[in-house]
Amino acid sequence: MAGHNKWSKVKRAKAVTDSRRGKVYSRLSRDITLAAKSGGGNPDGNARLRTLLLKAREANMPADNVDRAIKKGTGELPGVSYEDITYEGYGPGGVAFVVKVTTDNKTRAAQDVRSAFARFGGNLAGTGAVAFQFLHAGQFLIAPDKTTEDKLMEVALEAGADDVIATPEGFEVRCNVHAFDKVAHALDQAGIKTENSEIAYIPTTTVPITDPGTAQSILKLQEALEENDDVQHVFSNEEMDEPS
Repeated sequence: MAGHNKWSKVKRAKAVTDSRRGKVYSRLSRDITLAAKSGGGNPDGNARLRTLLLKAREANMPADNVDRAIKKGTGELPGVSYEDITYEGYGPGGVAFVVKVTTDNKTRAAQDVRSAFARFGGNLAGTGAVAFQFLHAGQFLIAPDKTTEDKLMEVALEAGADDVIATPEGFEVRCNVHAFDKVAHALDQAGIKTENSEIAYIPTTTVPITDPGTAQSILKLQEALEENDDVQHVFSNEEMDEPS
């Protein structure tokens, strides 16, 4: 059973990333612009920006793109105004979804997200309708060959992490949302490379999915949402076998 498994979702997301690198750069640019707008363009004094620059480096984002995104945020270059929105909904089989969006057109984003849910047998819900089924926290996934458990615990816990979880697939570090940037910086300084790092909605309860048709509809809904340029992250709580 691996449908809600964080590692399987990272592998699928990485495949999407490799085939749609331009969209990855666009999404990073938006986040960098927002971070620079709220905290300034100097990463030394802006922890959120510093973390995003690490992500940009890992994604091999061109330096010119990064520089333009920062300057749009600080007002040195003209740019559009973005806002962050969180949508909640139910997908096929009663699976809970949390969709994080960064957009310059709130009306368009809402229509697109609502349309994706409707096409695949789901529906949007009100604020708070599904979020209680998730833990909102910083999450870092680290492959087992990148560090030892002892070193990871020392670095992460000292930086403010709440927990280090060891599994056969690797390590998971969790922290309070407000400690995310500090933990990210500490891991980078210690040379511990992450497979994935984000402020996530981690399922606390899961929905077992055994019907193949329902499973396919869930995957199609996830893909439709992820293909939308405005959508930054999609979190869901299904428990199902990976498709063969």
